[in-house]
Amino acid sequence: MYLEKILALLAAALVAIGAGVGLTWMAIHPASRLAGADALTSLDKGGARQQIETLIAATPDYARYFARLRETFTTDYEAAINDFAARLAQTKEEQSVDYYLSEAVRRVRTSHGALAAKAEPEPIARVFEKQLEVLQAVAREDKRMCVAFLYGATNLDFQRFAASRRQIVADMALAGLEAIISGQANKIERAAPTEADFRVLENALTARGLDKVEIDALLDGKMPVPPLEDARMCGAGQTYFEVLKTLPEPARTKVYGLALELMARS
Repeated sequence: MYLEKILALLAAALVAIGAGVGLTWMAIHPASRLAGADALTSLDKGGARQQIETLIAATPDYARYFARLRETFTTDYEAAINDFAARLAQTKEEQSVDYYLSEAVRRVRTSHGALAAKAEPEPIARVFEKQLEVLQAVAREDKRMCVAFLYGATNLDFQRFAASRRQIVADMALAGLEAIISGQANKIERAAPTEADFRVLENALTARGLDKVEIDALLDGKMPVPPLEDARMCGAGQTYFEVLKTLPEPARTKVYGLALELMARS
């Protein structure tokens, strides 16, 4: 039962953020607008591709991700850009550059995400460091949005946040890609974390000041009744990520690796 509750934590809280739920939400619910009147009649797939790649190149933070994707997973890059271009040419609806990043991240995670769990410890740790940076930035913006993001319930507010914080969003996306690249090259097999590893995590959360109500809220993946205040729950989520960094090896990387495997299936 204890292990099942900890796995619920990983699935509900860690995966919610780690999988880039905000990015995935934008990929599923893109903001679009009709292209100009001339484009409605003249835009073909080649022109659409050029338009998309120009838009990406004009956004340096995201261009870093796409350049690395083209370098390391060329087939995936070509498939994504070609699909974006075909859609634009057919519908004449322009998507935001934030959508193109989020959809590219989703596609790569779906096809190659499990490789990240086989990466070297450093790129794995960087994935979670960058996720914490995004969560902290969300928390500074809006505590309610922070809690929603922690539980995977992102919305248009997160889209606006991402568009105004492109550097850290791109850093998070690129960290995930680098972990996949490392995993493909190294293919490190790790044992699953044990119940003892997870007990170390819970004890560390307690030592950092989280009480039973807060820990149970994280472990169960749902709010208590009555719910905790947004600021309190948002702070607990950040503490959770901070505590993960302090776990001793090899427990830390085993927990991270399990989380990355779950992310790939989310």
